[in-house]
Amino acid sequence: PPQKERGAAAEAQQSPTEQLPPPAVERSSAGPGLWYEKAAPGDRRLGKVVTIAKSKKFRDHHGKVLLEGHRLIRDALEAGAVLQTLFFSTVGHLKELPEAELKRANLVKVKFEDIKSWSDLITPQGLIGIFSKPNHAKISYPAAQLASSLPLLLICDNIRDPGNLGTILRSAAGAGCEKVLLTKGCVDPWEPKVLRAGMGAHFRLPIVANLDWESVPSSLPAGVRVCVADNKDPGTQAETVSVPRGAGGAGSAPGNLKGPVKSRPKAAPHGREDEQGAAGVHVPELAVQYYYENWTQTPVAVVIGGETHGLSPDALHLAASTGGKRLVIPVVPGVDSLNSSIAAGIVLFEGKRQLLRRNKQEDERQKFPVVG
Repeated sequence: PPQKERGAAAEAQQSPTEQLPPPAVERSSAGPGLWYEKAAPGDRRLGKVVTIAKSKKFRDHHGKVLLEGHRLIRDALEAGAVLQTLFFSTVGHLKELPEAELKRANLVKVKFEDIKSWSDLITPQGLIGIFSKPNHAKISYPAAQLASSLPLLLICDNIRDPGNLGTILRSAAGAGCEKVLLTKGCVDPWEPKVLRAGMGAHFRLPIVANLDWESVPSSLPAGVRVCVADNKDPGTQAETVSVPRGAGGAGSAPGNLKGPVKSRPKAAPHGREDEQGAAGVHVPELAVQYYYENWTQTPVAVVIGGETHGLSPDALHLAASTGGKRLVIPVVPGVDSLNSSIAAGIVLFEGKRQLLRRNKQEDERQKFPVVG
């Protein structure tokens, strides 16, 4: 039967007889008030699990996402995500999750072999939950995460590989990013592979998805500087019309760079087209520097581009409009650009280092003011 949503007030008004389980439902040993049912052979709800996992259209239309495993499900419940149906293989799994949240959901016991056949995990845990699609504005983020948050934001531009995006989100949470923005062209953050690679990052910091570039500025704090991680060779003078490919932050750079380099636009080589397929697209000039040189200010946002399509012209225009820079990670000549998730981790944790150092210097100045 479909799940009946019951609020706390409605539960309080129910008499003991009204709280009896429906027919053919067994009482679990996980605790008083928890009821579960055994899935009958051919239960149609089980097929929806696969549908939700594989179809973005279905997830968006029905507003549901699928989470698998104790860690991810527990993180979601603690963040206030609404669990609709939980499929589990043994009653013991229920003891490891918040009981109050389980009372509001449909609990369905199924065979482990069935879960194993649905699961994409190498080692399934026997626990799959269908949740209402979380709203980043309504999630309760962990206190420790909020206490460690920095005025550092991340903008993902054309990150289309699920594993890369999940790893990037995990790095953003680890670095203490304030927020992550995903522009149109990025993979759906609620795709199962992204969720697995994210390791709970979805419930540790706000992730705003499917933004067009016109709406990105309204999602950024006032006075923000937007920098782009790029594989641009800072030794060249041309801001070519070609938007660079690569991990958005990991290309090679010569060893003679001595600070920000202003580059000058020039005409495109004959037949050269940018990643959008349009020849002659103007790319604004940006100061270029190594990622480990100072680039942080309060607040600051970093754009990471995908490996196939690279940075979009919109990202470069946004950076130029805020006085941002190109941040280059130097690698050994001849080595291709780094993986986008690796580049993101390097740049974000360098941003964290710079911001923490700045905070420490500010604290020391307040403790020991210079008397002139």
